[in-house]
Amino acid sequence: MSDQGEADLVLLSERITNSPAFGLLFREGMDLVEETAAYLDGPGRTEAKALERSVSLSYATESMRLTTRLMQLASWLLLHRAVKEGEMTLHQANREKTKVKLTAADPAPEEIILKLPERLQDLVARSMTLQAKVRRLDVAIHVPPADLAPIGNPLVPQMNMLKAAFER
Repeated sequence: MSDQGEADLVLLSERITNSPAFGLLFREGMDLVEETAAYLDGPGRTEAKALERSVSLSYATESMRLTTRLMQLASWLLLHRAVKEGEMTLHQANREKTKVKLTAADPAPEEIILKLPERLQDLVARSMTLQAKVRRLDVAIHVPPADLAPIGNPLVPQMNMLKAAFER
């Protein structure tokens, strides 16, 4: 079997960004951003005012972490939607995504989170679930170029990308 060039391979990353699953993840992320903003600007303000001073500080800190986390996730999702829509190449998105921190703003320890209003706890938990999904997808989409070089069998790079996606 002859070696194939990178252009001849069906890239898993292109399939992922064009899949219905990516569309669902994108919608989930954008809905969570909107829901969080509505909560923090509305009921969240009222709930925060009713908290003890020490818990109120934790509320402020955690809401900032949540907002930061969601903005980073939204940035990543928007970059990859641009790839899907043909507005930029995956290579361009890969360069731009270095500005996105998918590890930013991990939540406070659980004992602090449990003192916060239930709705904020739920939003934090859902944002962490979304972050985990995006991190796994990021690994699958952005495999380093060296790993894409065919090694006789054109399925090897695809298997390596799948392996990388499930190792997280």
